[in-house]
Amino acid sequence: MATYLPLFMLFGVAALIAGGMFVATTWAGPKVPNDAKAEPFECGNPSDGARNIRPSVKFYLTALLFVVFDIEAVMIYPWAVQFRELGYTGFFTMASFLALLAIVLIYAWRKGALEWEK
Repeated sequence: MATYLPLFMLFGVAALIAGGMFVATTWAGPKVPNDAKAEPFECGNPSDGARNIRPSVKFYLTALLFVVFDIEAVMIYPWAVQFRELGYTGFFTMASFLALLAIVLIYAWRKGALEWEK
């Protein structure tokens, strides 16, 4: 338990800072609502255009694929650092993980998820 004490202290300090900032902005911030502030805008200009246009599913699919392969990179780094200590078990575990991600990539590629213009 003593090895986790610095980590718990870090979480506690982070929670105190986040809570303090939330309370300070809520308490000290100006609160004068009016119609101009409630109106949606984009880059300081009134938004007249794409109010009722729904984004394409390809946008969400691209974002999801980005998250999946970003997590892959996060998982590979610690594995590479501990490669020698993990032995063959770690190697085959990571090989199966990479094979699964390769299957996902091939599936997305064949479905056309990586093609932006169609």
